[in-house]
Amino acid sequence: MSPDPRTLDLAAATIRPALGDSLLVIGLCGAQGSGKSTLAAGLATLFRQESVPSAILSIDDLYHTKAERERLGREIHPLLRTRGVPGTHDLVLGHRVIDDLASGRSTRLPRFDKAIDDRAPASQREIAPAGTRLLILEGWCVGARPQAQTALVEPVNALERDEDLQGIWRHYVNGQLTGPYQDLFARVDRLILLAAPSFDIVLRWRIEQEEALRREREGGMCDAEIARFIQHYERLTRHILSEMPARADLVVPLAEDRSPRLRG
Repeated sequence: MSPDPRTLDLAAATIRPALGDSLLVIGLCGAQGSGKSTLAAGLATLFRQESVPSAILSIDDLYHTKAERERLGREIHPLLRTRGVPGTHDLVLGHRVIDDLASGRSTRLPRFDKAIDDRAPASQREIAPAGTRLLILEGWCVGARPQAQTALVEPVNALERDEDLQGIWRHYVNGQLTGPYQDLFARVDRLILLAAPSFDIVLRWRIEQEEALRREREGGMCDAEIARFIQHYERLTRHILSEMPARADLVVPLAEDRSPRLRG
């Protein structure tokens, strides 16, 4: 699958003026199924063709191991067993990748295998070359900022209402986003947002995404499981769509078919 050429051109035009001799980190944020991975791949290909050594780091590939998330689930809250929200990523690993590339060294990029819900072996991990000048850090919550404490009081969906009655999970997630995640996101030089028309479309996009995965491999989540799964992401996704457009370096508003809704 190729990215929409208009979105690709807009993103590339945002990146080119910022390129230099040192590493440029581009944050690419978008809800599940919005096409951010496709856009990241298209950008990396484009800039490599322009002789700019480029690499992609997905925040999904920074997930804690299954064993570590089991520990978080026991010690803090059971919902932390499910990968996705701030607090379920290994940020030290993310900093290490950026440090290596910023120093001009090659580095083996982390990779998370969602089929086994754990990290992939080293043999399946790509190596970003020495001298990499463009790193695209892509993910559903890249560049997100925390919510006000007052916003955490009321649950936003059935998952929070029934499984986070005391708000422990959402307060922990927000606390992680307040501190450690801001340190990682501070390393982003330019921020691009693929803005879904609303959170309601995300379920359909995620179902389409899962159907594609099912064609590639056996198993996968059924529609009901997907509906529950995306409730883990709902609070912060809604917050991002409300708050991030005012400060992102580029906002690409998306239609329901993921095409850019551009003026003119």
